[in-house]
Amino acid sequence: MKARPALIMLVEDDASLRTLLSEELEVDGYAVRSAATVEEGCNGLQEWRPDLIVSDLRLPDGDGLAILRKLQAEGHSVPFIIITAFGTVDQAVEALKAGADDFLTKPLSTDHLRLKIKRLLAHAAVTSELARYKSQSESDSALGLVGESRAMERLRNEIRQVARSQAAVLVSGESGTGKELVARAIHDESERRQGPFIPVNCAGIPHELMESEFFGHEAGAFTGAKSARRGLFAEADGGTLLLDEIGEMPLALQAKLLRVLQEGTIKPVGSDHEEAVNVRVIAATHQDLVKAVEQGGFREDLYYRLETLTLMVPPLRERDDDVDLLAMHFLRDSARRHQRGFLQLGEVAARMLADYPFPGNVRELASAIERAVTFCDGDVVLPEHLPARIRKRQTESAEGRPVLPSGNLADWPTLEQVQQDYVVRVIDAVEGNKRRAAQILGVNRRTLYRWLDAEKDTAHD
Repeated sequence: MKARPALIMLVEDDASLRTLLSEELEVDGYAVRSAATVEEGCNGLQEWRPDLIVSDLRLPDGDGLAILRKLQAEGHSVPFIIITAFGTVDQAVEALKAGADDFLTKPLSTDHLRLKIKRLLAHAAVTSELARYKSQSESDSALGLVGESRAMERLRNEIRQVARSQAAVLVSGESGTGKELVARAIHDESERRQGPFIPVNCAGIPHELMESEFFGHEAGAFTGAKSARRGLFAEADGGTLLLDEIGEMPLALQAKLLRVLQEGTIKPVGSDHEEAVNVRVIAATHQDLVKAVEQGGFREDLYYRLETLTLMVPPLRERDDDVDLLAMHFLRDSARRHQRGFLQLGEVAARMLADYPFPGNVRELASAIERAVTFCDGDVVLPEHLPARIRKRQTESAEGRPVLPSGNLADWPTLEQVQQDYVVRVIDAVEGNKRRAAQILGVNRRTLYRWLDAEKDTAHD
């Protein structure tokens, strides 16, 4: 559904200027409502609910700041620009102290006004979106996971259900999808939330050191073991241990892990006795463990022990419009780390991100935003600030041209037939992902659904 145009309320008693400004702003695509007095402007606040207000300072029944004060008294925050033919420094200071966002004097430059309006509306839109996201992400229902797609809502529901259990969990998903965040959400939702959450990457520990790292060792257990050391299982006692990249764990250690899951005990290297531990294990992997079992690289009994509770983290390409929210989230965080002020994602750059499939998933998007913030000198992220691979894909898409059929003109398909054929090809190319298909076709999803329904009706005729 197409977003409605921003509504601007123009309060100006000079009829000719009011008409001129209204026409200029409507050409820019804004909806405009006009008033000539303070009373009309105050009434318009409730009737029109404007997104931005431009008001003359001196009006027949008072001054424009009265409208601003009424707006503030009602608890609303709307960008407010004051214009006047009697501009002085004192008046400017008074207007800005009262909460106006800008102060312009007559004779008025319409280009200057239009630029101010564009910037204020963009800033207000991003501020509103960030406030909404912050509220959403901090709520209990968000579980610390950014995203509003149906895939993410389904994942959150599964996390809540799994968190009630004490059994081991297997979190699967492509690289970069956020499996550790999912594991942490399970821990935070569980009764173990007050205990430790310890993540460890199995691929980052040398095989010969794994047993000691996980189960600990006694002093003198092996060369270099000068003192006893607690292992990761002991450190995670009462909490959760995340075994990331579980597929990289050697078979010998997999057998010991299975015993921990079955018996709840560990045996440190060099020790003659076992120790009880109370640890919930969450395993994560991007590998196909079924194939690993078939190839002898993963124990079948351990797989079935973990597979009982499995969560699949969706890739970014299947998360509908979450790219926009995630990009906003990473832009805010990166700007803060770089000690930058307000940064906005330009419209073209945002469209490029939305059209890109992100094979590296959320991690790749975060990296792209980090690069953009690093190379952005102004306050708007532009296409040239994005990685070359994202810009290249957009260029390649733009260079595509339809191929016209040859032969008798009477045999050429109708425009409707060409459209139907192309829509089907796009749907097939994106494996049924209608959000991606709509983006490629340049239409909203409602239009796409209407086209698909029309195609079904034609097929049944």
